[in-house]
Amino acid sequence: MINDIDNAAKIAEYLLQIKAIKLQPKDPFTWSSGWKSPIYCDNRKTLSYPKIRTFIRQEFTKTVLEEYGKPDIIAGVATGGIAMGALVAQELGVPFVYVRSSAKGHGLENMIEGDYSTGSNVVVIEDLISTGGSSLKAVEALRAAELNVKGVIAIFNYGFETATKAFEAANCQLNVLSNYEVMVDIALKQGTVSEKEMGSLREWRISPDTWGK
Repeated sequence: MINDIDNAAKIAEYLLQIKAIKLQPKDPFTWSSGWKSPIYCDNRKTLSYPKIRTFIRQEFTKTVLEEYGKPDIIAGVATGGIAMGALVAQELGVPFVYVRSSAKGHGLENMIEGDYSTGSNVVVIEDLISTGGSSLKAVEALRAAELNVKGVIAIFNYGFETATKAFEAANCQLNVLSNYEVMVDIALKQGTVSEKEMGSLREWRISPDTWGK
């Protein structure tokens, strides 16, 4: 769910401007899953641009407060959600933890790094939602540690039906600052893609596992 469509468009413009999002429908990327994709998204690039980083941090903070009220803890998902999550926690004046993709193989073998108390309300910060797998794995780890996960907020969401269903099945609310539909509309208005390429971009989002084969 997007709370502010105007700011969602602004974030999409920023992501395209700094090439955090690259669109190549004629020369698609290959994801680690083997999927062919006309888009590549690396939102960690936003951290290199103070103006954009600040705007995204403010939008995260506003969404946290509007949707959940002030939480006890902010949790970032490794690795993309760590830096922005820490910035949001700083803005809110609350503790920060982060969740590893898997438990450490040595020492305390932590999956959650940082101090927390059971029963605390936590909001999860993520940079990107594709299938939702890594985000929901973090949610599962936080719940297993007896933390009350209020929801997940991400910078950008591809909008795959599999992710929507996965969050619903996990009974976890998902909010995003911007998404694929908003972004491709902006890209068309900017002339980044043509009307013909728009059809291909929309087909990919509906069937990403078979697109380009």
